[in-house]
Amino acid sequence: MIEQPIATKKRTREIQEKYQAQTKKSFGQNFIVEPGVVDKIAKAACGNEGASVIEIGPGIGALTQYLCEYAPEVVAYEIDPRFPPILEKEIDSDHLKVILQDFLETDVDKVLEDFEKQNKKVRFAGNLPYYITTPILFKLFEATHPVDAITVMMQKEVADRFAARSSSKEYNALSVITQYRTDIKKIMDVNRNVFWPSPNVGSSVLQFTFKNDHPIPVEQEKEFFELVKACFTQRRKTIYNNLQEYMKDKEAASAILEKAGIPLNARAQQLELSDFIRLFEVMKDED
Repeated sequence: MIEQPIATKKRTREIQEKYQAQTKKSFGQNFIVEPGVVDKIAKAACGNEGASVIEIGPGIGALTQYLCEYAPEVVAYEIDPRFPPILEKEIDSDHLKVILQDFLETDVDKVLEDFEKQNKKVRFAGNLPYYITTPILFKLFEATHPVDAITVMMQKEVADRFAARSSSKEYNALSVITQYRTDIKKIMDVNRNVFWPSPNVGSSVLQFTFKNDHPIPVEQEKEFFELVKACFTQRRKTIYNNLQEYMKDKEAASAILEKAGIPLNARAQQLELSDFIRLFEVMKDED
């Protein structure tokens, strides 16, 4: 039981005034000021398996404080040099390690390899600013060492694209690629009023759990992802138009779509993940 949660407006303001640590728009900083929300995120992020947790962007520690309650080890990466001293002073935990570093500059595979050598499972958590949500998640998706799960808060609009289903307006290449690699579970939607300062939009918490089996060989995945992106190049165009521009061959594009059982007049957002996999496999057979 945490007696003095950082995740309240009163405590957050006290810490900001004490350390002269006002939020910076340049870092997309919005602090959560609702303990119940943070507690739920932390429980989902830590799971029940005693995994180590790597937190991305802890800020002044609203989520960090609760992660330390549920995880045996928390490693927090923070880009703002003002915050590591605050975390170390305000969070009473002997299993918190704070690293002052831009997570996008981190060698994720090296970090994961070190945990793997110690037979430790690793889970990721964070409240991600809009402008770095996709780069950070894809950095984790592309890691070659195992990640147990990723639980992150992000702008609701972005979360909707990750979890979108075919034929919805949010469905795009990002949806297909993410769903190829992971199973996605929505933990909760978060009202903008639980943040300080309050952002203009709502947020959602998603959990990504990595799939064990992938139908496409690892060495071909990059090529598969390029094909998926090409099919969505211009959403209003048919998949045939986008594909023939990608392949630079109208007849070959037509033949491959026909062999894959995909109508030439279909649009990419109408296709399921399985359709893209089948299309790619037909293309490789034709090589």
